[in-house]
Amino acid sequence: MTSSTFVIVGAGQAGANAAAELRHQGFDGRIVLVGNEAHAPYERPPLSKDVLLRPEETRYAMYADDFYQQKRIELRLGVTVVGLDLSSHVLALSTGESVAFDKLLIATGARARRLPLLDALGEGVHTLRTLDDARRLRNDLRPGRHVIVVGAGVIGLEIASSAVDLGARVTVLEAGPRAMGRNAPSMLADWLCGVHRGRGVELIFGAQIESAARVGGEIVLTLGDGTTVTGDTVLYGVGAIPDTALAEAAGLAIANGIAVDAQYRTSHPDVFAAGDVAGRQDPVTGRVVRLESWENAQNQGVAAARAMLGLTVEAPGAPWFWTDQCGLNIQLVGEMAASDWVVRGALDAPPAVLFGLDAGGALTGAITVNQGRDMRSLRELVARHVVLAREVLADSAQSLRNLAKVAA
Repeated sequence: MTSSTFVIVGAGQAGANAAAELRHQGFDGRIVLVGNEAHAPYERPPLSKDVLLRPEETRYAMYADDFYQQKRIELRLGVTVVGLDLSSHVLALSTGESVAFDKLLIATGARARRLPLLDALGEGVHTLRTLDDARRLRNDLRPGRHVIVVGAGVIGLEIASSAVDLGARVTVLEAGPRAMGRNAPSMLADWLCGVHRGRGVELIFGAQIESAARVGGEIVLTLGDGTTVTGDTVLYGVGAIPDTALAEAAGLAIANGIAVDAQYRTSHPDVFAAGDVAGRQDPVTGRVVRLESWENAQNQGVAAARAMLGLTVEAPGAPWFWTDQCGLNIQLVGEMAASDWVVRGALDAPPAVLFGLDAGGALTGAITVNQGRDMRSLRELVARHVVLAREVLADSAQSLRNLAKVAA
């Protein structure tokens, strides 16, 4: 394949790791990595935390400055792909150039779901998806400012935590009945909201925004019940939409993102997709699953690169992600929909571990609070859906590492 050209569209976590994996696996052909941001590939988790709190000290670049030159990866930054001709295997770039490819990976990620009502206010209204977004937001998080956060998901709560650390006053508005409704059990979410309230954060649930206006230099949001919330700046995070525009225009199949098979191949045999933009069918349930997390983008980028080379692709493990809020490190693995949770330790006095059980008592999900050292063992136990006595799960004297060894 030394004469082949592999092009990767999207210079984020999935795309950059795919490029690195191609070289790691011995691919000696041409690699072109196209990104629409001016920045070299960077880590996104620090955007809502360290980039806001310690911008001068935070390293967010994925690789060293000379990595791409050393690996002969052609970085095309600040460039948008404006067309994809599948029949001729050619990409059209915003620079007016064309790039021919033998195989293509689309890793365009996702974009913030927009709220036009808030966007219309202009300056002082933020979303957070990029490094430039974080830098603009940082300028508005100052002592004495009142920050309105719309959306009590992971990003919203992380921003609330960072804003308080920076001396701002925070109000969180959530349309749903509770925080982190899509990715955490109510037991954890309710406790975490209590921690935020203890730091001075006001949380309002069932908050439907009916109107938004600027009054005397302030932003005034009117809720469905007539309540008004006034602040200096607004950050909203109400979900993300997979960036499938390029794939759709080219006629690729779409299903909760760009539809891919177990090898991350799209409906065209020479085109692959990975990361936030890819909808992959679960071989067991048949559901099309699209995950938005650092680990998913990391692993799928590597897996897609292997698939492009015709190498074996391992089945993904249980999904894992983490959040840092209020000085707490919270890690979650597996399914969060369990109705039965067993607690080891106490949430009010962490460290603590939560075990999610299905109707048959099998372990389907787990959460650590300031106990990340147990996560490796928990991932193994969740992957095997082990069944353990409740008293064993709740007993801090029972080593999870030993339990994982026995289960293996």
